[in-house]
Amino acid sequence: MIRLLHLDASARPGRHGVDPHGSHTRALSQRFVARWRAARPQDPVRYRDLGAAPPRPVDHDWIRAEFTRRDRREPWMAQRLAESDVLVDEVIESDLLVIGAPLYNFGMPVPLKAWVDGIVRIGRTVVFDPSRGDDPYIPLLTDKPRRVVVLSSRGGHGMDEGGPLAHMNHLEPHLRTALGFIGIRDVRGVAVENEEFGGERLAASVAQAQARVDALVDAMLAETAAAQAPRALQPA
Repeated sequence: MIRLLHLDASARPGRHGVDPHGSHTRALSQRFVARWRAARPQDPVRYRDLGAAPPRPVDHDWIRAEFTRRDRREPWMAQRLAESDVLVDEVIESDLLVIGAPLYNFGMPVPLKAWVDGIVRIGRTVVFDPSRGDDPYIPLLTDKPRRVVVLSSRGGHGMDEGGPLAHMNHLEPHLRTALGFIGIRDVRGVAVENEEFGGERLAASVAQAQARVDALVDAMLAETAAAQAPRALQPA
């Protein structure tokens, strides 16, 4: 069984192709999950709409609570960290994270940043050990292979890794860094580009992204099947 965690971070509530002014990232993430579930209906999906219900951002109370030893935390501190604890639990329990996230002004939407801040937690997803010198951080989410798919949209074009405007894209690199920091390093992505151009250029990019999502689902389903297949008996 593969447990999916499906996150949407777009400020747009609808889906492109279904609703007026709908979100391209919501359409892509829904397409991925629907195609996965069609092949593996037994796999549970937990959905969280970060765009509609953003996590509370880090504030002074959160910092005080997080950096107070657990055995010394006051009741209000546990309450302040309760939402973050739920977010961490959801990631720990998942095997595959599907994140719909548009590129806003070179980076991630505010709700997604709040989610990242909520899951990078000392003692829960990473350990800080100063005795290790220049490499004091130990990721804790290495207990099983977790995979991440980032489904994005951009106003411009050429922002994939190696593209002429890749230096302006801090969304996927930020997610790879943050998730890798806690032990999740298998991060893949598909994006719609040319939103600001519209017309045929955008339509072609949408069609290409949809095809890439379908191919990515098929490839990851094949990986899953191969990993779950019983190993052939070795001759004595």
